[in-house]
Amino acid sequence: MRIPIGFSFAGTNAGIKALKKDMALVYSEIPCSAAGVLTVNRAKAPPVEDAEKRLPGKGFSAIVLNSGNANALTGDQGRADVRAIHEAMGKAVGVPASAVLSMSTGVIGVPLPVQKLIAACDGLARSRGEGIVAAAEAIMTTDTRVKLTHRVLVLGETTVTIAAFAKGSGMIAPELATVLAVITTDAQIEPHVMQAMLARATDKSFHSLVIDNDMSTNDAVIMLANGASGKGLEKPDDAREFEEALTSLTVEIARSIAEDGEGATKTLEVRVSGAPDAAIARDLAKMVAGSNLVKAAVFGADPNWGRVLAAIGSRVGSKKYAVDPLKGRVSLQGEVVFDEGGPRLTEPQKLRAKMREPQVKIDVDLRAGDGEATVWGCDLSYDYVKINADYISFTNASPEGVVTKDDRLTNYSPSFKRSLLVEALSYIDKFSKKRAVIKYGGAAMVKDSLKASFANDMNLLRSAGLMPVVVHGGGPEISRTLEKLGQGKSEFVDGVRVTGVEDVKVVEMVLTGRINTELVSLLNQKSANAVGVSGKDAGLLRARRLYGKEGRDLGMVGEITHVNRDYLEMLLDKGYVPVVSPVGLGEDGSGYNINADTAAAEIAVALQAEKLIYLSDVPGILESGELISEITASELRKRIDDKIIVGGMAAKAESILRALAGGVRSVHVIDGRTPHGVIAELFTDRGIGTLVRKD
Repeated sequence: MRIPIGFSFAGTNAGIKALKKDMALVYSEIPCSAAGVLTVNRAKAPPVEDAEKRLPGKGFSAIVLNSGNANALTGDQGRADVRAIHEAMGKAVGVPASAVLSMSTGVIGVPLPVQKLIAACDGLARSRGEGIVAAAEAIMTTDTRVKLTHRVLVLGETTVTIAAFAKGSGMIAPELATVLAVITTDAQIEPHVMQAMLARATDKSFHSLVIDNDMSTNDAVIMLANGASGKGLEKPDDAREFEEALTSLTVEIARSIAEDGEGATKTLEVRVSGAPDAAIARDLAKMVAGSNLVKAAVFGADPNWGRVLAAIGSRVGSKKYAVDPLKGRVSLQGEVVFDEGGPRLTEPQKLRAKMREPQVKIDVDLRAGDGEATVWGCDLSYDYVKINADYISFTNASPEGVVTKDDRLTNYSPSFKRSLLVEALSYIDKFSKKRAVIKYGGAAMVKDSLKASFANDMNLLRSAGLMPVVVHGGGPEISRTLEKLGQGKSEFVDGVRVTGVEDVKVVEMVLTGRINTELVSLLNQKSANAVGVSGKDAGLLRARRLYGKEGRDLGMVGEITHVNRDYLEMLLDKGYVPVVSPVGLGEDGSGYNINADTAAAEIAVALQAEKLIYLSDVPGILESGELISEITASELRKRIDDKIIVGGMAAKAESILRALAGGVRSVHVIDGRTPHGVIAELFTDRGIGTLVRKD
């Protein structure tokens, strides 16, 4: 993350939240031009009221931000608190209070614990540096991850940097600003010029974002420019290039907010073209992206295109736009579902499968002009309702102003608690002291929030008495590393990487030295008691060379000849979670690249595991686009032979059949892109993926 010249950042815990960061500072050594796009909510919070009076303008040096408490609907005391914070932070960094702006987010209607913030100002000022990540963390509320990015431009012979961080997850509606965002740049820009640029960029980004059609009292996007690069934007080409970069940056932030919408499982992109003008196109796209019926259909992977046209038709009718929705064309995930006045959907099951992807695209061509716009949003899940139904009931504010979240099971209804506990406890009793092998791969290994949920799941499995063994992959990282080292793109034969003698050294370095180490550290942060194990350790995975079809030489690719069960049992008996890197040991001491799916199956057979679980980037095993919830081994074999299951899933299916034939009780294929998928599959009656069992 590159930071503009002259800017510094910091984040700390001031005491609004019990433990997490809740206060941030943005500071410039050189006084800045400032511009802002602010909420139009008439119940705006005091920090927004203050900024509204002073922006755009010059002479600003600092922005102080806090989360956990919005300082909204707090009357004259809230306004006085804003002034007090500006005085304290100005004193801490050595500038007048008039050079300080502030932003707040969190619970509405709770007095701000202003003395805690004032007391934290000196420490925050002393700790400022390159801590833009800490600042981004400090403004998170229901966000699940930080949102920050940057752009670097070369204008003439001068390098100019733009950097931004933001928060946003709920209470987001496209009416002026939609989030808290701070944008900094070392370009030299006059306030009125920057205000116009920021407004245009916001129009194409934050204005095109819909999560729940509710507008916050605190929304603000503020931009600071300190001119430290010495580069102005007097030349039209420089100004155009800078604004393009600014727009690109804000679009990236807006899309990241859509991906992190409260309770979101899918990102929604709605593009409307052929409208009378761009404003109408954006208005209609927002109507679709904000429709609860459309969002619920996206959550359920339901190709209910009628809801799209109904949303557009209602807006066209109420606004009397010169548009006939029946002359338009509607596409879902690239499939035309409505055209020439009638339905065109011929294979709903295949489209349903496409709608299970993490991003759903809706395209509408109205054929009524040249206007077009794209809007981003997310689906409407059960979790969104829970987050917002419980927000105040489960939020506690102490007399000292410390805000905590209390969503313990005791806060739910007695009937819900009974059903949940009875169902879960029955599985805990069933799985106690049983072995489970989990093949970990795909998006679950990449996305930070999914990695965290996986680590929690492993800890919960141990707590429930199940004894997990994790086998991880790492194919994409191996490919990237080989390319970086100049060894070219990998060749694949029947889905197997051809691995040379030098390549296998890289495979071992990536799998055992990097991925395994990082995964063990992640699990142990959650007290999982994990221990990293290479397939070479104690001869865990003995292997010999594997040849492809028709004797094709695959290089140092191996097939497992023996699994050292005693070694794994020793680790399990001592309460460890073995994390296995799938590298095989040849008789001559050579290392072999082992397919992680195959390794997981062979380890499960050796342990006679109760469960073998594959985390994948698909909902499970599909047939004609539909998820197969449960299938027997013979039924699976028939689908492989009939070429219904092909490609990578066919190879995985062969490993599944090997495991079942070798004594494993059942195998699960689940979507690793879904948080806590392992728990949902194992500890609920219906599960969420595909269960494959013996005949």
